Amino acid sequence: MISKSDIIARALDEGFVAARVCKPDAVPLVMDRLKSFLEKEYHGQMGWMADRVHWRGDPSALWPEAQSVLMLAESYTPQVDPLAVLEQPDRGAISVYAQNKDYHDLVKKRLKRLARWMVAETGCELKVFVDTAPVPEKALGQAAGLGWQGKHTNLVSREWGNWAFLGSVFSTLKLEPDKPEVDHCGSCQSCLDVCPTNAFPAPYQLDARRCISYLTIEHKGPVDTTLRPLIGNHIYGCDDCLAACPWNKFAIAATETRYAARDDLAAPKLAELVTLDDTGFRTKFSGSPIKRIGRDRFVRNVLYAIGNSADVSLLEHASGLMNDPDESVADAARWAVSRLNNLDAH
Repeated sequence: MISKSDIIARALDEGFVAARVCKPDAVPLVMDRLKSFLEKEYHGQMGWMADRVHWRGDPSALWPEAQSVLMLAESYTPQVDPLAVLEQPDRGAISVYAQNKDYHDLVKKRLKRLARWMVAETGCELKVFVDTAPVPEKALGQAAGLGWQGKHTNLVSREWGNWAFLGSVFSTLKLEPDKPEVDHCGSCQSCLDVCPTNAFPAPYQLDARRCISYLTIEHKGPVDTTLRPLIGNHIYGCDDCLAACPWNKFAIAATETRYAARDDLAAPKLAELVTLDDTGFRTKFSGSPIKRIGRDRFVRNVLYAIGNSADVSLLEHASGLMNDPDESVADAARWAVSRLNNLDAH
């Protein structure tokens, strides 16, 4: 019979930067926190967060047969400063995780290889999860000792910073749980101070309705006009709070080459992205997580960035979309044109 240390070693051999164990019932506070989050309507249009609350708030109910949860972290540390592109208003800022292949596919394949080995060696039953299931990965990660949930609500580690994807393996194996990690944020609030939209009502709380990642990815339809100027040139997601964390001085380089930024997505020109039709969009973002939001929402985001660019050379591109069939795109185009015209008039 293989030991827990054998499993951890195998996980590291597969490319994960850390692996720890907790019990499925190790996060008793999650349910109350989730209910508070939903009652304040911080989830915005993400109705799926209110679905299956009994699972999302209590992982032991997700699969009652599970005896242990193996939590794993996989590094995707960027090779350049993600904040640098924010100083290039004619370029779009795409979240680091979305600048190449979809991490869901890559992490799940790695998890499945580990899982097949575990089953072959032990005969156990197990289930693997990466982000899409109602699993509170960050809370379980802290319970397992991978890291702690920082003031920006993301998992932070003294060993690898906060640039990591999380995966979990629920199994019928009875593995000795690791010691939970404690909070090491101290008085630092760099992640809160850097947020352009003030999306954190308080430390350790996130109002998704003001979060740029939510607004550019999950939010359907026009974005509130008071928030549009604050989005800047973010066109898909936002890494500002992650990039500001001082614990990234310990960040571990990503070993998966498919997380490295594609040349055309590291700092893409807004003028080239705004012209994409549905076919062009699907072709360009094949295999990318960006494909999920569709051409209309993506071009809407690009138009907000154009409106914030103060670059009147982009006026013609925005003008051509003022009568786009999608109303959110047309609305964004009219807003961008109005902003640029006001600049031109002065």
